[in-house]
Amino acid sequence: MHNPESQGQPVASPASLSSSNVDTPPPKFFKPAFFSIITVALIYIASQLFADLSQIPQMALFSFALLAAALIIALGFEFVNGFHDTANAVATVIYTNAMPAHVAVMWAGFFNFLGVLFASGAVAYGILALLPVELILNVSSGAGFAMVFALLIAAITWNLGTWYFGIPASSSHTMVGSIIGVGLMNQLLNSAHGTSGVDIEQVIKVGKALLFSPLIGFAFAAVVFLLLKFFFKKRLELFKPPVGNEPPSLGIRAMLIFTCTGVSFAHGSNDGQKGMGLIMLILIGIAPLAYSLNKTLDGTQVQSFVAVSQQAVQVLAPATPAMTDATARATLTRYIQDRQVNPQVIPALAVLSQHVGEEVATYGSLNKVPANAVATLRNDMYLSSAALKRLDKDKAMPTLSESDSKVIDSYRKGLDQVTQYIPTWVKVAVALALGLGTMVGWKRIVVTVGERIGKSHMTYGQGMAAELVAMTTIGIADRMGMPVSTTHVLNSAVAGTMAANKSGLQWSTIRTILSAWVLTLPATVALSGGLYWLFLKFV
Repeated sequence: MHNPESQGQPVASPASLSSSNVDTPPPKFFKPAFFSIITVALIYIASQLFADLSQIPQMALFSFALLAAALIIALGFEFVNGFHDTANAVATVIYTNAMPAHVAVMWAGFFNFLGVLFASGAVAYGILALLPVELILNVSSGAGFAMVFALLIAAITWNLGTWYFGIPASSSHTMVGSIIGVGLMNQLLNSAHGTSGVDIEQVIKVGKALLFSPLIGFAFAAVVFLLLKFFFKKRLELFKPPVGNEPPSLGIRAMLIFTCTGVSFAHGSNDGQKGMGLIMLILIGIAPLAYSLNKTLDGTQVQSFVAVSQQAVQVLAPATPAMTDATARATLTRYIQDRQVNPQVIPALAVLSQHVGEEVATYGSLNKVPANAVATLRNDMYLSSAALKRLDKDKAMPTLSESDSKVIDSYRKGLDQVTQYIPTWVKVAVALALGLGTMVGWKRIVVTVGERIGKSHMTYGQGMAAELVAMTTIGIADRMGMPVSTTHVLNSAVAGTMAANKSGLQWSTIRTILSAWVLTLPATVALSGGLYWLFLKFV
């Protein structure tokens, strides 16, 4: 075992809790395969990026360098997220000897990869909704670049720091805190101009998911473990720790591997989307002509959008409002910022929807939108979608018939389909970064989860209960578009099984984990806010 004191980690737990499985050397093919995958991935990503950029006027060298740096930092965050968070998924199979350590991390890395590829995208843009609307609309400005670099560097710094000390902190908390920090600093610096800060309601929604998911993990894991003990009371081997490196029986092993697979897939599906959203923000900011609009939509889909936008205008304002496009934009922007409903909001939405529909109809295809119109069209669509969502939350939409409600829902989905898309290569890039990150640096967090939460060695039943609850909780959250912390859900689930089994908890570790849980948000808020202020000095 490594010496934790020399690494700045908490003092090691008793030797009876340790597992030699974590110290098994990697297979000889690991490094060649690892670097081969990285090489192929870089070639694929570069070829796809150049193919997209070849469709637009040549970028300045500085802009291209800025894009490369931003993408490397964003993928770096996902790589760190991989070995920081996903280590939690493999701790149970490693400490129950269900899988050799390096096989487990490669297995988890692969299913993280698949989880990202099959992600819905709801979390990706849901977390970006925390950002101030004016920074989203002007992401290609200096302030937009400062925002992206500040929140990414703050998130990576905190993740690396907690990983170095072997503390299972939450990457979700880290990213949310970084976004809030940028929003609050933006509001502080521009309060005289009516600038918005963060969407407090969205923060509360995300905060509830992050707060309650570990509590749910603790309670449900305890209940599931007790149910296992009740229904399988004759299977005594389920509730005994493994002997040496001896693997469990085939059935128990299959169940442990299944739950590890589920947690890995769910983690990729949920956490990977944060990186996707940030990369899209970067691409839209630096190469708006290539990525502002979803140019993969075919002619039929575009014509369908035009038709539903015209229907939406009739629903919102049967009589054409006497309002200019500029006034409509200002009205909706102010409404999203201050969330104060006024009689001009619905007419403004109708005017902007009319303008959007006419623009798309004129061009006939999103590929034919002129360069000087792309940013404005995207922002009009974003404003319209954000206003519709805000009106729905405020219950401020006029009373509509069932058919009219369907029209508005279809229009909002159409807006999101055009502006909130994720190219396949971005999914692949994030999936590889997260999956490859899982395969390195995992040991510190795995040792904490496996040896420093409970006072006795993890049993097969405890591993199964903890992973099953974590897999289910994260999967449900992903479907609901809510970011949750894999780290805290799994850690609390392990603690719940230890408490239910009366195994005892190592409170020094629990206090450290709780401290990270409490400090992550304020620390990253302060760090990202400070970096945003600093970067604004140079743009």
